[in-house]
Amino acid sequence: MANKGPQVGMANKGPSYGMSRVVQDKIDKKYDAEVEELLVQWIVAQCGSGVGKPEAGKLGFQDWLKDGCVLSELINSLHKDNKPIKKIASSSMAFKQMEQISQFLTAAESYGVIKTDMFQTVDLWEGKDLAAVQRTLMSLGSVAVTKDDGNYHGDPNWFFKKAQENRREFTDDQLKAGKGVIGLQMGSNKGASQTGMSYGATRQIQ
Repeated sequence: MANKGPQVGMANKGPSYGMSRVVQDKIDKKYDAEVEELLVQWIVAQCGSGVGKPEAGKLGFQDWLKDGCVLSELINSLHKDNKPIKKIASSSMAFKQMEQISQFLTAAESYGVIKTDMFQTVDLWEGKDLAAVQRTLMSLGSVAVTKDDGNYHGDPNWFFKKAQENRREFTDDQLKAGKGVIGLQMGSNKGASQTGMSYGATRQIQ
């Protein structure tokens, strides 16, 4: 089968539908059954047994989350008061399910999940990239553990803590570096000589 030689498939640029299949196969390979198990464990611990449990495997995981209700329960459970999603209603209508997923995505971003970690609604609803769904939920778990505000339920070792302090220090360094660059640019705009510019650099070091 073509799946056994993905490198050949990648090199041989055939029709677009063929490439789409190769890309889909590669995406599927990123989906991790162990991550799925961990996420199910966390979501049930976080939300309670009322959310049920999916059948093992990618399709079961997708089906469990597809209407957006479990995801909405999850993000709401991370807020003690002022729940971000006011109405959680199961529906068999496609646009209602996608709307519920979209509300989760908006709430997750507000909670602290960065945009590059966010999946798109179709990634879940159409099953286009369930690995991206896993990535978003892992990131959400990490943000929850890092906040340490008493709303996270489960084993804190399931997720990596985000290095918030390091990020702040890094931003401070960036600001200092930025001031130095602006100082040099101002010196150069005033027609300063190279000596003047090196003097500006020395002042920055001090």
